[in-house]
Amino acid sequence: MLIKCPSCHKFNRLPLERINQNPVCGVCKAGLLLGPIDADQASLKEILSYSNLPVVVDFWAPWCGPCKMFAPTFEASAKKYGEQVLHIKLDTEAQPVIAQEFSIRSIPTLAAFKNGVEIKRITGALPTSQLNQFILSLF
Repeated sequence: MLIKCPSCHKFNRLPLERINQNPVCGVCKAGLLLGPIDADQASLKEILSYSNLPVVVDFWAPWCGPCKMFAPTFEASAKKYGEQVLHIKLDTEAQPVIAQEFSIRSIPTLAAFKNGVEIKRITGALPTSQLNQFILSLF
């Protein structure tokens, strides 16, 4: 899987077996999990099956105003909690099948997973404090 470094923006090839080992960028050595990971249908399912960490998925679309407003908040959360909780972004317009599979009816929607099983969900562009509460409830 390719992960874009949140620091230098270079793409890194990461075998999913290493996602639990705090991977670092091959160029700048920054933590690869300290930013949201863009996923598609296949990579989301693989991440959910391999990750020992809780996973929070932001189901969004490029045309969605609240999604665009929420993106910096989600990115800040990834920088803060990225090595404790994986932050995944999934574009529902580009991946409609997976959005339908997870019954995404409105966006942005955050879904939290542990051991590949959805444990919690919330809809709407959350303020930082509410997102922090959502993340902390996963520990």
